[in-house]
Amino acid sequence: MNKVFNPDKSTWSALLKRPTQSLENIEQTVNDIFSDVQRNGEAAISKYTEMFDAVKVETLLVSEAEIIEASTKVSEALKQAIQVAKQNIEVFHTAQKTERISLETTKGVQCWQEKRPIQKVGLYIPGGTAPLFSTVLMLAIPANIVGSKEIVLCSPPNKQGKIANEILYAAQLCGVTKIAKVGGIQAIAGLTFGTENIPQVYKIFGPGNQYVTVAKQLATKHGVAIDMPAGPSELLVVADDSANASFVASDLLSQAEHGADSQVILVSTSKQLIEDVSEAVAQQLQQLPRKDMAQKAIDNSKLIFVASHEMALELINAYAPEHFIICTENEAFYTENIINAGSVFIGNYTPESAGDYASGTNHTLPTNGFSRAYSGVNLDSFTKSITFQKITKEGIKTIGHSIELMAEAEGLRAHKNAVSLRLKDLEKEF
Repeated sequence: MNKVFNPDKSTWSALLKRPTQSLENIEQTVNDIFSDVQRNGEAAISKYTEMFDAVKVETLLVSEAEIIEASTKVSEALKQAIQVAKQNIEVFHTAQKTERISLETTKGVQCWQEKRPIQKVGLYIPGGTAPLFSTVLMLAIPANIVGSKEIVLCSPPNKQGKIANEILYAAQLCGVTKIAKVGGIQAIAGLTFGTENIPQVYKIFGPGNQYVTVAKQLATKHGVAIDMPAGPSELLVVADDSANASFVASDLLSQAEHGADSQVILVSTSKQLIEDVSEAVAQQLQQLPRKDMAQKAIDNSKLIFVASHEMALELINAYAPEHFIICTENEAFYTENIINAGSVFIGNYTPESAGDYASGTNHTLPTNGFSRAYSGVNLDSFTKSITFQKITKEGIKTIGHSIELMAEAEGLRAHKNAVSLRLKDLEKEF
């Protein structure tokens, strides 16, 4: 890992740059595939699946028989672990339900707001080097809690043309209504335009590589909403001498093993801890099955020493991490003052892995600095708020003149007339 000591603020932008390709390198490819899928549907999807995943899929949709077979191949121990995670995720997300908000803003003017589920949602589940069945729980569970009618899951097939058994088991456990063996840009395009077998959805959820992230952003140009731009994983740890160097190293590696384009950063007020963590990372790295992949991410990562916690906090807010771990004696300083982060993990015994799997919080989070403006997935991500209002005769008389004056000032005479006609009608009653 690259060690940096007391970086000047003028260098922060370059120092904190993510190891991702520029948008220009990706956007043309995404546009071409989108256009092809829009024109040619599943013929184009099959072509790109064969091209990128090196497999020819005969049947795009997963059958009931395949789901049943997959379920028998998941161990009972893992099924129990998934049930633990499912319960905690359900409890935490159910608690996010809000009641109808209703009040009389002024005499005779009643306004209220209610949540309604998004009826058709698409869930993108990465398959690639690590089939993320945990993401199925994170996305399908809240969709079910709010009552989404169609929950369509897309995940890339393996070389045998199948989706991982664990993904299929989690999908049927959590109420997914349709599963397609398709990944990458072509999956997002399929959910955007709809095909013979993939329904067009109203909103697309889920993480993915840089190509998937750009594809989701392009989907918004075609009227489909997305949860957020969620690209390659990233983690920032802030730590001082109270931290356990071995624990910190394990957390850094837990995200580094996601892929070569992941990024992990340690910010510390202790030079000794930086040295200890560096040694621990080197030792633990040798034991990992995904050592080569993790090593590439580690090569792009940083160990940054700063002189004060105030400087550390400023740097962290500038970076806006997806995952943020606090291992400092004065953890309240960071928890109370962090502004930009997707999800925060506090203390030596709160590994980021807990949020990835079973603590109950959602692991689908904004990356690449988008936590400055985006939230992670939560129950509200699967709903939309609808406002209602009912105005009585007394109410329109109360606010009518104000509406007339404002409409006239904006030059919108028809707006004014819609009120004036009602007020004149009411004058006849007296």
